Amino acid sequence: MHKPAKSGRSAPSPREGGGLHVSGQNIVEAGGRPFVMRGVSHGYAWHGGRDGAFADIKRLGANTVRVVLTASTGAGQVADVIAKCKANRLICVLEYHDTTGHGDQPGTVSLDAAADYWTGLRDVLAGQEDYVVVNIGNEPYGNQGTDAWTADTKGAIARLRAAGLRHLLMVDAPNWGQDWSGVMRDNAPAVFASDPRHNTVFSVHMYGVYSTAAKVTDYYDAFRRTGLPLVVGEFGWKHTDGDVDEDTIMSGAQQRGIGYLAWSWSGNSGGVEYLDMADGFDPGRLTEWGERVFNGPDGIKATAREAAVFGGAVAKA
Repeated sequence: MHKPAKSGRSAPSPREGGGLHVSGQNIVEAGGRPFVMRGVSHGYAWHGGRDGAFADIKRLGANTVRVVLTASTGAGQVADVIAKCKANRLICVLEYHDTTGHGDQPGTVSLDAAADYWTGLRDVLAGQEDYVVVNIGNEPYGNQGTDAWTADTKGAIARLRAAGLRHLLMVDAPNWGQDWSGVMRDNAPAVFASDPRHNTVFSVHMYGVYSTAAKVTDYYDAFRRTGLPLVVGEFGWKHTDGDVDEDTIMSGAQQRGIGYLAWSWSGNSGGVEYLDMADGFDPGRLTEWGERVFNGPDGIKATAREAAVFGGAVAKA
C-alpha cells in the first residue's frame, strides 16, 4: 500500500546463526518451531507519536507488526521500534517505504538505495535476528520496468548479506506488490538461490487484483509449487482498484500455513481511509475492517500463536 502525497567471508547457514529462518515452505524460529505471521502494518514513519499502537495491536491478538520506515527514520528511532516490539512480544517486520511504486511514482527510490538504508542500520539490527525481519523495499516497482525486479532484488540481497545482515529477509513483488504479471512468482527460485543464507521469504500484496477466490487460491497454489515460503505482506477488504476477496485470503492462508499482515492499523489518508482498522488509533473503536481482521473467521484472534522466543502462548485479546 502506498500513502500518496564489507565482508568477503562466505555466510554461515541460517541455522548456524539462529534466528527466524526459512525451512522449506515455512518460516521457523531458532528452535525449529514454525512461525506463522498474523498481524497488521503500522505507519510509524508518518505517525511516530502513536507509540501506544504496539501495545494495542498486541492486546488485540497479533503476533507480528509490520512497521513503516522511510529515509527520515533514523537509527535511534529504529532501535526504539525494535525495543517496543520486543516489550510487547511482537515479531517486528521493518519495511522501507521509499521504494513504493518505483518507475510509476515520482520521488521514489531504487532497491539499491534501500540497500544503502539497511546497511546503514547494521549496528542497530545486529543481534536481533530472533525478533526482526527486514522487508527490503515496499512494492519496489509499479507496473513499469518490472523486468528489472529479479536482478535488482538479487543485488539488494547480496549487499545486505555482504554487510553482515543475517536476518530473515522479506522481498515484495512488483506491480505495486500484487504481482499480476507473475514476475516474482516465476523468478522466486532464482532469487532465493542467490541468497547465500537461503533465508528469504516472498511477499505478495493482495488488493483489487485478488477479487475472487480463484485468483487468490491460484496464486497461493502456483507459488507453493515452487516450494518456497510466501506471506501476504499486505491486503485490504476493498480498494481503489476493486473489491478484494479478503475471506479467501484469510481462510486460504490459514489452510496453507501462510502468514498475513493486513493494511493498516490507523491513519490512512488520500482517499483510502476505509483501510483503517482503528478509528483515530483507538483500539476501542474498531472499524468494520478492523473487526474483520482481528475478530472474524480465520482472523488474528482465532489463529495467531505468539512467537516461541516470547514464551509461545496463543495470543489473547
